Amino acid sequence: MKTDLQHIFSKAKKNDRLAQKSLFEMFSGKMLAVANSYINNRDDAEDVLMNAFYKAFTKLEDCKNYESFPFWLRKIVVNDAISFIRTNKHILYAETEFTDSIADKTEDINEFSQDIDLDVIFKEMPVGYKLVFNLSVFEEKKHQEIAEILNITEGTSKSQLSKAKKWLQDYFNQQQNTKQNAESEI
Repeated sequence: MKTDLQHIFSKAKKNDRLAQKSLFEMFSGKMLAVANSYINNRDDAEDVLMNAFYKAFTKLEDCKNYESFPFWLRKIVVNDAISFIRTNKHILYAETEFTDSIADKTEDINEFSQDIDLDVIFKEMPVGYKLVFNLSVFEEKKHQEIAEILNITEGTSKSQLSKAKKWLQDYFNQQQNTKQNAESEI
């Protein structure tokens, strides 16, 4: 696949439409999942995906090599998803002071060993929490970067991440309680 991607990528850089179609087919599923994890509306996520691919194909010469293409494309998708949310949704971030004691009270997300369906969870998670959580956990952005991207304070970024972790903890506790109640009724 590596040599296929290299060949397709080089042809796509020369505006070969069939090669661009091949790149789209290779990466559209994963990139749609990325867009949907931010937006939670499949139709809007598809719009973001199409715009991101259009942008990628018109600026393909900016991508250094075929090996970095998936990461470069993901960055475009994430940035376009965030831009979409900024222009089409009213997101309220609770401006609160973040303290280390709040962070200490929330469990690390990695401690959860259950099978989880991120699509279901992200549909229920408040948008502000989800944006900061995605940028921090999946995109590995620092709070300063998140603050700049979302035009919020660094403290708000920290607070929203802490609240997202607490929300996830409560969500998993509720799921566990529901499962235990169902098992005890049997």
